[in-house]
Order: sequence, then C-alpha cells, then structure tokens
Amino acid sequence: MNQIIIEPIGIIHTPHRQIENMPVQPAGAAGFTGKAVVEKAYVDGLTDLEGFSHIILVYHFHRTEGYLLLPVPFMDTKPHGVFATRVPKRPNHIGLSVVRILSTAGDTVTFDGADMLDGTPLIDIKPYYPGYDSPADTKSGWLEHAAHAHCCSVRSDSRFA
Repeated sequence: MNQIIIEPIGIIHTPHRQIENMPVQPAGAAGFTGKAVVEKAYVDGLTDLEGFSHIILVYHFHRTEGYLLLPVPFMDTKPHGVFATRVPKRPNHIGLSVVRILSTAGDTVTFDGADMLDGTPLIDIKPYYPGYDSPADTKSGWLEHAAHAHCCSVRSDSRFA
C-alpha cells in the first residue's frame, strides 16, 4: 500500500478546549463561533468563498487515538460499524462539518456551528452546494430509529479520546 501524506492547510480555533461536553454535530453547535485560519501559502485559495453561505471543513481528530470498528455512537446506545457513524475513533481520524460562514477576512474564515476542538488541524475547505451535497432521495439508516437521534441536545464525553 502506498503511503499517503496529508499536510494541514491551517488550524481551526473554537471555544472547545476539551472533548467532554462538546456538541457532537454542527446542528447542535449553533451559537458556537469558530475560526478557520489558513497558512499564508493558501490565502489566495479563499478567493470568492464569501459568496457561499456554508462550507465543508475537513479536519483531523488530533486528540483521538486508535479506532473502534463497532463503536457505540453518541446518538445511540447500540454498536454500529464505524463507517455507518461519525465517531472520531476512525482508522484515519478524519472529520467533516458543514458550517455557516459568518465572514471572511485575509487568512481567516469565521463560522457558526463549531463542533471541533480548539487547535484542530484543518485539512481542507470545500464550498457547500445544496444541488450537489443534499440529494432528495436519502435514507438515514439506524439514525432514523435511534433513541437519541436529536443531535442538538447530545454532548460528547471521553469515550472517543
């Protein structure tokens, strides 16, 4: 297998200093403001981003170790395959969040919906486009029947550190 090396393009700053009690999805993080600060070499890549209302932040779960193939996610009490969840304890520790852009200035994108730790390495930024990113004919698998499927009230704990 070829080795893949992904270098961060910046860092994400949020009010969340510890894993415990963080929102587990951007929908549950309304009112939590974050800043994605890109390295100087990538600033020109932010050109025209202000025309979008939302972006997809791709980042590294930098404080997570190991992985679980059958984790019990925050949104349920039963184990599910890791690839059927969004838990941080994944083989590659990659996360993503769709967040609302509040402003762009220089090397910084300020956003609402910060559900990641302060100091999180930023891997990529992609524009959210509903025509591509929100298909009409979707199913939500086990989440449709989960006991705790309302992510706005669920908070993280230390099980995925």
